[in-house]
Amino acid sequence: MEVNGDNPEKHLVKLKCSVQNYDWGRIGYDSRVARLFERNCGGQIEENKHYAEFWIGTHVSGPSFVEETDNVSLKNWILQNPKVLGDVVVQKWGRDLPFLLKVLSVGRSLSIQAHPDKELAGILHKLQPNMYKDANHKPEMALALTEFEALCGFISSEELDLVLKSVPEINEVIGNENRDVKEDRVLWSIFTKLMSIDRETISTTLSRLITRLNMEKEIRQLSSKEELVLKLEKQYPNDVGVLAALLFNHLKLNPGEALYIGANEPHAYLTGECVECMAASDNVVRAGLTPKYMDVKILCSMLTYNQGLPEILKGVPLNPYTRRYTPPFEEFEVDRCVLTEGATVVFPAVPGPAVFVVISGEGSMLTSSSEESVSVSVSEGSALFAPAGTEVCVSTESKVELYRAGVNNKVLMNTTPMI
Repeated sequence: MEVNGDNPEKHLVKLKCSVQNYDWGRIGYDSRVARLFERNCGGQIEENKHYAEFWIGTHVSGPSFVEETDNVSLKNWILQNPKVLGDVVVQKWGRDLPFLLKVLSVGRSLSIQAHPDKELAGILHKLQPNMYKDANHKPEMALALTEFEALCGFISSEELDLVLKSVPEINEVIGNENRDVKEDRVLWSIFTKLMSIDRETISTTLSRLITRLNMEKEIRQLSSKEELVLKLEKQYPNDVGVLAALLFNHLKLNPGEALYIGANEPHAYLTGECVECMAASDNVVRAGLTPKYMDVKILCSMLTYNQGLPEILKGVPLNPYTRRYTPPFEEFEVDRCVLTEGATVVFPAVPGPAVFVVISGEGSMLTSSSEESVSVSVSEGSALFAPAGTEVCVSTESKVELYRAGVNNKVLMNTTPMI
């Protein structure tokens, strides 16, 4: 296969992918990310090292490389062969993948964070390019591989009233400033006041809260949110994010369920493993549960302050083995495919690119052109790029679980513009 030719055939391109070793990642072989990385690149896994994210895409912070070349990045290969993206993608996003696919292994909670919209991303990138490395927005979706917990969005008005009545420690630090605030600004006032309090006050307040909860635990069963506060405080002592967690929805996803997050929506992944897809960006504004750089003022000013539970996607069946998860974003959708022994499934050709990652098992992926058919053996850790117009047939004699990320089909079919 001539992957560097002027007119590359419509066949799969195997990729060598990057790994991120953030402190919240699972350690050594307990991390699915580590195992995928080892199988993908043959790298040596360090038993005491954190393995957080496995990236498949073109982003500069964690690029993938074309396997059958002399260290040519997928980004550069696409620049040399833009036809592999298809006309719709090139016209809309230029010569680059508009999405980034990841696998996450979360050992402890990530920061309370939000991703800026395009306008704010452009401003932040211009002002602080070392911190905000691109000018793109970052809508995203997490699809659970295991039981997966997250904080996402603010609790309802009714739940907020209950928190203010039942958690005296929060009232002590926010005072009565919200009494004269217009109703639609109450949550903004409470959250901004809470996130702006000095560290010494937060430390004292958290100490009282943790002491009270531990005492009450002896005489009653704590709520799941109260148990979460105790857990977070052990991970991030004296961190305002522990208190702020009481204001967010606490979600628990089962394998095969997905959560999507738009621009300017607060969230924090807590534990578990997932496949994550997003617009091709690495912009994050943080304000708690992290030792990293925090920008509280920006975060508090950018949030939507929407209240209530977010939508959980179950996926729409395409065939007996594949479910499609389509968030309301133009850049991407994700297919989850679980093949049983002896099964075969076809991913039809579409006018846009796709990437695949094999999570477990082994099998083969067949593509055909006008001149020849090419079969590629795949197994756990395999990552592949499929050019626009490529039909992919997957078969297995055992069992295979794989994921496909591609541009939202509604965009490729030229329907009404989306978010």
